[in-house]
Amino acid sequence: MTTEQGQQATPGAEDRKLVTLARATRARARSAEGAAVRDQDGRTYAAATVALPSLRVSALGVCVAMAIASGARSLEAAVVLGDADAVDDGDLAVVRDFSGTGVPVHLADPRGTLRGTTVS
Repeated sequence: MTTEQGQQATPGAEDRKLVTLARATRARARSAEGAAVRDQDGRTYAAATVALPSLRVSALGVCVAMAIASGARSLEAAVVLGDADAVDDGDLAVVRDFSGTGVPVHLADPRGTLRGTTVS
């Protein structure tokens, strides 16, 4: 796995846990995308994309909303899992709006294989 800057990145156990949560949530919801985040207190939130005719929210957007609604003040890390080649710019903006810069956002394929990391 490489970072946005091309440096080798090795996710720790806590970030691998986010991959597992995102993968399970994506499968359970039968969604194209799953995500998971960890807040500043170590609490985790996992979600799938919401795609209704009247409401569309990315999996990462749902995770951030859940963290905010639970009283979190910032994120430590995030994972987006699906077929996309890159984390959506809108999702990165959501992470930056909530937590500022410096949050690693890992990208994984549907099997959970990490493909890269972008820092917000």
